[in-house]
Formats: sequence, structure tokens, C-alpha cells
Amino acid sequence: MTLYEYKMLSEDEQYDTVFSKGKFLDIVIEGNSKYVLYALDKFFVEVIWDNEKDEIIGIGQFKEGDSLDKYSNVPKEI
Repeated sequence: MTLYEYKMLSEDEQYDTVFSKGKFLDIVIEGNSKYVLYALDKFFVEVIWDNEKDEIIGIGQFKEGDSLDKYSNVPKEI
């Protein structure tokens, strides 16, 4: 599945696909939000949770960039 094909799915189908076929990679907690990163074919899917309500509040897809950088342990300034 390509990133384009994934984006063409309904939101429910996107969640079903990432949870059934995605490979869990990492979690980052910032404030009241938890960002859960999955790999799916040749792109990444980020599921965003509200920690206080314990519910999903968003989903994003990307191949690279700032969204992926938050999962790196490398400091922005060395």
C-alpha cells in the first residue's frame, strides 16, 4: 500500500489498517498528548491520544520531516 492509497481510505479504515498491519515503533508523551508511531509499508502513521480522556484525537501520515524528528533522541542543538 502506498501513502496515497492509505490517505484515500476513510478515517475508520485508516485506523483499522494501522492497528492491524502497522508495526509499532515508538511512543512520545508531550503534556497531555501521547504520540504513537507505526510503520506501514514505506511510510509512517502517527496516532495521537489524549492522555486525560484516554481517547484518540487524531492521526497523521508522513514519510519524513518534523513529525518524524520528535522520535529521535538526537538533540536539536549539539
